[in-house]
Amino acid sequence: MTVFDDQLQKVRESHGFIAALDQSGGSTPKALKMYGVNEDQYDGEEEMFTRVHEMRTRIMTNSAFTGKRILGAILFENTMDRAVMGKPTSQYLWEEKNVVPFLKVDKGLADEANGVQLMKPMPELDELLDRAKAAGIFGTKMRSVINSADPDGIQAIVEQQFEVGKQICAHGLVPIIEPEINIHAADKSDCEELLRDALLAALESLSDEELVMFKLTLPETPNHYSDCQDHANVVKVVALSGGYDRDEANRRLSENKGMVASFSRALSQDLSAKQTESEFTDMLDESIESIYQASLT
Repeated sequence: MTVFDDQLQKVRESHGFIAALDQSGGSTPKALKMYGVNEDQYDGEEEMFTRVHEMRTRIMTNSAFTGKRILGAILFENTMDRAVMGKPTSQYLWEEKNVVPFLKVDKGLADEANGVQLMKPMPELDELLDRAKAAGIFGTKMRSVINSADPDGIQAIVEQQFEVGKQICAHGLVPIIEPEINIHAADKSDCEELLRDALLAALESLSDEELVMFKLTLPETPNHYSDCQDHANVVKVVALSGGYDRDEANRRLSENKGMVASFSRALSQDLSAKQTESEFTDMLDESIESIYQASLT
């Protein structure tokens, strides 16, 4: 079996969840502040990315962070291009931790139209995908946002996600398609109905070789996306925390059979730069265990 086959088997069959460590330029200052590193503690973008890489390295190298409970980790491009313990990040994750590496590839959100925010254009995507494949990345992630139940807007999001997803598949990678539904949407349930139907229809356009994953907002009705999970082209359906705190995200996740977490804020919400290594390990272990248990249902 190839490394890709081993990683595919792990994501499909092993227990665990995906750690989202992919805060990008716009969200990095907030992530650092939550961690206890304020903006007056770094100067400029490069130093900011160095500080956040130090935070991510502390998480990835910790004894609590292993493939026993974690299936994969989603990286920001800047993280992929850096090293952990002397190895390229994606290589370190797989070889040392048995954690499958993914890469965030979108360039942010366009302005809202028809109740949704599509992804901004990605003119350099092919070059990035070539670099990702060479670096040992297994899959990718790309996010767009649904704010209201507009059928045209939701259809446009799904069409864009699948168009880019097929481009990613052509490079030998597995795309995580992430049409996030805003948890504060007044018509969240209606959004979920429209999205599920659009996703199921779009799946029928894939060839047998085109495999995808979905990263979806935790639904109002448990097991709402079970038909998506059962589709032959779908490797896994994972859940985003979407602004729910860890307890609420875990509660909702535990109601959805076969769906596993891909949490960012809910994973790192109680971690702090000021913690001792022992305190940091205890908190990370507690966080990972609670998310792992919610992902077992």
